[in-house]
Amino acid sequence: MESQTTSVHTDEFAKLSWKERICYGSGDLAQNLIFGTIGSMLLFYMTTVFGLSAAVGATIFLIVRCINVVWDPWVGTVVDKASFKNGKYKPFLLYFGIPLTIFSAMLFLPIPAIRGNVFYAFFSYLATALIYSFVNIPYGALNASLTRDSEEISTLTSVRMTEANIGNLLVYTFLPLFVQLASPDKKLQDIGFFGIKLNLGNYASPDAAGAYFMVMSVYMVIGFLLLLLLCTYYGITERVLPTKEETASVHISDLWGELKRNKPLRVLGLFFTVAFTFMFFGNTTWPFYMQYMIGHSEWMASINLIGSIPGIFLVFLWPIVRRKIGKRAFFYAFLSLFIVGQLLLWIWSMPQFRDMIALGYVGRFFMQWGLTAATGYMWALVPEVIAYGEYQSKKRVAGIINSLMGLFFKIGLALGGIIPGYINAFFAFDGTKAVQSADALTGISISMIWLPILFAIVSMWIISRYPLGDREIDKINREIQARR
Repeated sequence: MESQTTSVHTDEFAKLSWKERICYGSGDLAQNLIFGTIGSMLLFYMTTVFGLSAAVGATIFLIVRCINVVWDPWVGTVVDKASFKNGKYKPFLLYFGIPLTIFSAMLFLPIPAIRGNVFYAFFSYLATALIYSFVNIPYGALNASLTRDSEEISTLTSVRMTEANIGNLLVYTFLPLFVQLASPDKKLQDIGFFGIKLNLGNYASPDAAGAYFMVMSVYMVIGFLLLLLLCTYYGITERVLPTKEETASVHISDLWGELKRNKPLRVLGLFFTVAFTFMFFGNTTWPFYMQYMIGHSEWMASINLIGSIPGIFLVFLWPIVRRKIGKRAFFYAFLSLFIVGQLLLWIWSMPQFRDMIALGYVGRFFMQWGLTAATGYMWALVPEVIAYGEYQSKKRVAGIINSLMGLFFKIGLALGGIIPGYINAFFAFDGTKAVQSADALTGISISMIWLPILFAIVSMWIISRYPLGDREIDKINREIQARR
């Protein structure tokens, strides 16, 4: 590796081309295809197809995330100190994208001899999570290296979240459908969309292991190619980079300094943790909710298809809404919309309404509209936090700050998988049974509906404490540029 230099002048307030916005956003789509598949289906797979108990599955998630607490800050330091001949952040996507794809597929390896093996499940997930940090953290730092312009960052966030939600569409809508199409014990079923009927198999059966591996492998290879071809080699220019002196002075102890002096980082980090916790509560519990509470798992694809509409076709409204009502009110409005959708989904679970697919459509639409807006737009605040830290410390540590944000994200991801798993265990969920007890259904309802609503309310209070306004952050960025 060579020392990073900023001897070549670049416009740090550059206006980004559409090509660059789309190429960068393809990384979000790619990571959803690779790692989003794991977040959406792994606990369900582990406790039904793979044969682990709910408590064991949740404990695996817990231990891996505890290791991430130590691992991610170290990775952030490595990223901040690194520099390659062909860039500072982009090369990580190539060098670690290959092993990430391989290990992600191995999580679903359909070998009967390893079924139910706790050690295989743990070590394969641990390896995948550790490698993922070397992709996710530099990718996040790359976001802050493209421009300092707040309006450009807002537009870039809208574009990348549109592509991320296309990835979510492929993961949360079509992935379960493809797995069911490839699973055994098929029977013709109405999927709840324009009367379309398909031969769907039982994806909760141990015999479905091969179907998971086949579908997951295809998704992960496509994701890697997107990450490699678009993000690494085409259309991305790293402009806002630390100087050679700043790079040399980076230490892992900077993490504690940033946490101590950077209030926006602390506030946004707590918001990330809580918001992603209730987001992944829904992702983890949704297959259980459709399978056992609603009793129409064949409707998952069509319900999720409707729910994906706001995250793809309404994202263009985010910058407009933010300019009209401000950052804090933006989050209040969409978190409230999320709660409305949750309540509609709860009503849908009542016996007299379970066959009313229209209620599921409306509830999932509002729930996803609020969720994708709130958890998507908050990524636009990360470059602000990096700039504020640079202003305070005179040192740009985008990798360390993104490792912290990634850590907060992963803690939320873990809690969103761990807590529902333990709730299932507490309420005696049994993955071997086609029909669950009343207590088990209560646990699923708590995880899917009520705890996410509580966390959404807490998130509103947290974001009310975020201190950076648009004028202040623009002033900070221009003072940094003048100083540099």
